[in-house]
Amino acid sequence: MIRFKSIDIFRGICMGWMFLGHLLEWWIRPEYAYVNNFTHVILDSVGASGFLFISGVSIALSYRNRIYRVEVLKEYTKSRVRNSYILRALFLLIIAIFYNLSIALAINDLTYIWSWFVLLTASISLLVGWPLLKLPKYFRIVIGLSVWILNIFLFEFLVTYNGQVNIFGGVFHLLYNKPHLDPILIFFPFFLFGTVVGDLISDLNFDNTELSRKKTFSTVKKYIIIGPILIIIGIVIGFPDFLVRSSLSWSIFSLGIQLTLLMTLFIFEILIGNKIKKNYKFLFYFSYYSFTVYLTHSILYFLFLKQLDYISIWFAILITFLMFGMLLRIIYRYWKEKFSIKIQLGRISSYFADKLETRRKNI
Repeated sequence: MIRFKSIDIFRGICMGWMFLGHLLEWWIRPEYAYVNNFTHVILDSVGASGFLFISGVSIALSYRNRIYRVEVLKEYTKSRVRNSYILRALFLLIIAIFYNLSIALAINDLTYIWSWFVLLTASISLLVGWPLLKLPKYFRIVIGLSVWILNIFLFEFLVTYNGQVNIFGGVFHLLYNKPHLDPILIFFPFFLFGTVVGDLISDLNFDNTELSRKKTFSTVKKYIIIGPILIIIGIVIGFPDFLVRSSLSWSIFSLGIQLTLLMTLFIFEILIGNKIKKNYKFLFYFSYYSFTVYLTHSILYFLFLKQLDYISIWFAILITFLMFGMLLRIIYRYWKEKFSIKIQLGRISSYFADKLETRRKNI
């Protein structure tokens, strides 16, 4: 399967903004909080929602490739593909719970054990998304839109029970604990829409030849308009709420930004072909080690905690970002996939999936 540079660049941009956004929130002095708020308003469309969107794209491409290897090459069985996928999602869920637990213990607030940081949202999205990968693309689009609409009414109803010890309070905690983070009903549709885009890319049968480039370019051109249309819809139906994170207009606006960015990168990759070599590598490292970066960058929390003003913080973040990228480059040169949590999770899940498959055959 071709590794699309545009997908790596997109994921690298998402991780870069995550890096920037967290350091900005952690390091800036309270009197300059408006700088943090303004920056989030401008760039948050390629944050957690963008990461889930591009994760959906990657999952769909990987899933279609594995189904091809099941049905055509006869290398796998469908049960083995399913088990590997579900085990990977479960392992990610375990990591997410331990990540939340460490934060809960650090701030002495056990409610954070179930909080919608992007790791938890990604793991639940993977689990819920598995049966939906088999559905037609337009069904997934309808489901995603329906979840967004359902979320509006459900949140308005459940928020009045926040903190209460009853069934509705429990459901609110399950679906919306820490709603300023990445609650599942708002962010799962980004993952689902990403799987649709992944299927569209898979259907192109792109093989990196000149003929394939021309054919793919002529096909992709008709998709490029969808992103700007969604941006306009998001602005029109909820101005100025399209700048308010997690609103319906923001969700549509953000999806439009993500589609426009990915399609632009994809068309650019098609046009210039193999001329992209090392120029995108810096973002590639953040993409390749995305889960590793997310888990390890937290050690920077206390470095300049609430100490920097609105000028010095940009220099500190830029230098830290470049140094972190250089460290990833060194790690990639000497250890490559050994340092990638994402790849190791894939290998572990494949190992146990093979064990389950062997056991099933022996019964």
